[in-house]
Amino acid sequence: MKKIILISAFFVLFLSKNSYAQEQPKAKEKFTAHNKGKFFLSWGGNRDIYSKSNVDFRGANYNFTVANMVAHDKPKGWNIDYINPLVMTTPQTNFRMGYYINDHYSIAVGVDHMKYVMTQDQTANVTGYIDSQLPYGANYNNTPTVMSNSFLMFEHTDGLNYINTEFSRHDDISSVLKIANTDKIQVNLTEGAGVGLLYPKTNTTLLGKPRHDDFHVSGYGASVKAGLNFTFLKYFYVEGELKGGYINMPDIRTTQSVDDRASQHFLFFERTIAFGGVFKI
Repeated sequence: MKKIILISAFFVLFLSKNSYAQEQPKAKEKFTAHNKGKFFLSWGGNRDIYSKSNVDFRGANYNFTVANMVAHDKPKGWNIDYINPLVMTTPQTNFRMGYYINDHYSIAVGVDHMKYVMTQDQTANVTGYIDSQLPYGANYNNTPTVMSNSFLMFEHTDGLNYINTEFSRHDDISSVLKIANTDKIQVNLTEGAGVGLLYPKTNTTLLGKPRHDDFHVSGYGASVKAGLNFTFLKYFYVEGELKGGYINMPDIRTTQSVDDRASQHFLFFERTIAFGGVFKI
């Protein structure tokens, strides 16, 4: 009888211990442990550098090229306009939203709202012809010409809109920096490549013709980037990036006449800082 009681007690104790072990909650996995299935959204600003560009201008009674045009961006500095919905396109801005397809790779769409301004009153060599009935009518053969307001004003200031899709890789380097709790702060390296369309609003005054300023799909671009992402309290981040790329715009509107067009291609280098959030539905 004692033997039966001892066996029964041991059996009950075993079941109780096993049940207790099964009921123990698993350690909660950190939100930042995996990226797959998360979405992200960001907004920021940029500064830009452009290579020199040969710009071809053509119309019914002119066809000429401005060689090695010099251009710059149009910075606004730290300004409330970046978050004012009524004037958010006044500064140079970046918008991006994307999705992590796995822990290391994401795909995103966005707009790099850059600004491209021809440096006014520069002297550039012009080749081609302008009909004698127009201002500055003459034949040009690599002729040094001042880009005065009456000859040419040329800028993509609302803006040089690079609408692109990017494919990026993300690597958590928090452990290298000896950050233990990535749900408080996490550091990621990012690298990526993108392609897209150019949809500038080109502001132009050409040879005394009425000013033109309108949106038009003008070409395409491609880019590569690298950056650092600092994520705070799981859901918020600040990200700095360096981006370089190529822009080709063979179909730029320049005047109110549909016959008047320009074309150019150039390299760009962009520095961005953006603030964003990451979430999971």
